[in-house]
Amino acid sequence: MRPVRAGSSDAGMAVTGHLLPEPVRLAAERAAQAGFTMSCDPDTGKLLAVLAAAVPPNGRVLELGTGTGAGTAWITHGLQGREDVDVVTVEIDAATAAVAARYPWPSWVTLLIGDAVEVTRRSGSFDLIFADAQGGKWEGLDTTIAALRPGGHLLVDDMTPREFMDARHERKTSQRCGCSSRRT
Repeated sequence: MRPVRAGSSDAGMAVTGHLLPEPVRLAAERAAQAGFTMSCDPDTGKLLAVLAAAVPPNGRVLELGTGTGAGTAWITHGLQGREDVDVVTVEIDAATAAVAARYPWPSWVTLLIGDAVEVTRRSGSFDLIFADAQGGKWEGLDTTIAALRPGGHLLVDDMTPREFMDARHERKTSQRCGCSSRRT
């Protein structure tokens, strides 16, 4: 795993069809430019921001699957005005991580390139974990749960049967939640 550049940021608001925080809007633009289609959707992002805002003082947040930074943007939006929380986000794909690193994240955000399960094993415990990657929800879910602090929250994304990416996604999701999108 290797760190990716982090900087500083303002969290302004912009209107693009919906009222979105500026970092989220910019992440969506980066995703579109890169052809990345797996970004955190606004409804999930809003929940993520609320959960991030509830992280206790001196807390820690882990995001598994940075993508182009949409989830990270929602997390930082929820933490506006706070500098006491550490955010660690990990992306397995170096090219995708480089897209996310284009944004000047606050200094308390650490972007890593590496395997989500391995980073989780080595990074201690967290008050909030956003599992938005295969590693950490399909593989290594036990490791993810073990990394939660008492009273912590785990938000697992992309587990609804209606929008599976492919047969593997459907199979793995069915194994985890006992659901299926097959209609009879």
